[in-house]
Amino acid sequence: MTLHGEHTETEHLPVMRREVYDLLRCRPGGLYVDATVGLGGHSLGILERIRPGGRLIGIDRDAESLEKASLRLAASGSGFRLFHDNYKNLPLILNNLALPPVDGILLDLGVNSYQLLSPERGFSFQSDEMLDMRMDRTQRWTAADLVNNLSETELADIIYRYGEERHSRRIAAAIVRERKRAPITRCLQLAAVVSRSFRVRGHQSIHPATRTFQALRIAVNEELEGLEELLTDAFGFLSPGGRIVVIAFHSLEDRIVKRAFRRLAGQCVCDAAPELCTCPRTARGRILTPRPLTPGEEEVQTNPRARSARLRALERTETPGPEAGAGDASPDGEPGDHDDRLGS
Repeated sequence: MTLHGEHTETEHLPVMRREVYDLLRCRPGGLYVDATVGLGGHSLGILERIRPGGRLIGIDRDAESLEKASLRLAASGSGFRLFHDNYKNLPLILNNLALPPVDGILLDLGVNSYQLLSPERGFSFQSDEMLDMRMDRTQRWTAADLVNNLSETELADIIYRYGEERHSRRIAAAIVRERKRAPITRCLQLAAVVSRSFRVRGHQSIHPATRTFQALRIAVNEELEGLEELLTDAFGFLSPGGRIVVIAFHSLEDRIVKRAFRRLAGQCVCDAAPELCTCPRTARGRILTPRPLTPGEEEVQTNPRARSARLRALERTETPGPEAGAGDASPDGEPGDHDDRLGS
């Protein structure tokens, strides 16, 4: 697998497929949502398992990936409907469709393989392309905009908060010094600045720029903003026994998912002493993964991207109230350009 050259469908391997399908309990005639379609790997597997009579609603913010997924799913038959939108608008989309409660919802967070393998998308510190990192290329701000316009303090905060990089201040200072000489516009240029700011000798397990690139990607795409609220709202659309499955790829995402699921399961999320706990403790769901599931050694060897995956699942146990099927408005307000595609 390389960063250059032609991209084939075989390069896209959906993560933890067996675990996803088992935990979603995909069944013929069911109604399921893939809120992060990507190239359609998981969606295709879900479609195959819910026929005949099943329906799939798919959402993705990357129009290019969604177009590829649309062609892939259409070749396998009908029964799906895709929307070009941010997954955080899932409640609004489902409200507008006026669907019955759904049987399962999947969120596979992070960057898909097509984005990583496309140098022009600017996600990789190994590509000499423009520093972009937008999952939705219709949005305005790129990683280059952040790198060249934020203050040193703002850059350090982003790199520390989203990259968990302990050298964040040193890296931010190096970026500001470099951009005074010339704007930082390319991936290799930024990677070199970050690498020079390290004073580490000997072998390193990861590239010095890894955490900085992760932090900028999260900031550009606002990946963590509203995630916990989205999980809570999406849960309200599940039927009794319906399940939500989330795959996270770094600890920041996973902690948010864990907290949201614990709250929905009526568990304490404040970590206070029992007599001081003020958590609502209203159990609406049942956690199916007390510890996150991780990919097996064989899958990691086949698909190195799966290495950092953490899968959590929650089942709805209560009977939906009036809000199910008419959940709260999305935290992002009005949906974007849906580019609604109907499988035929």
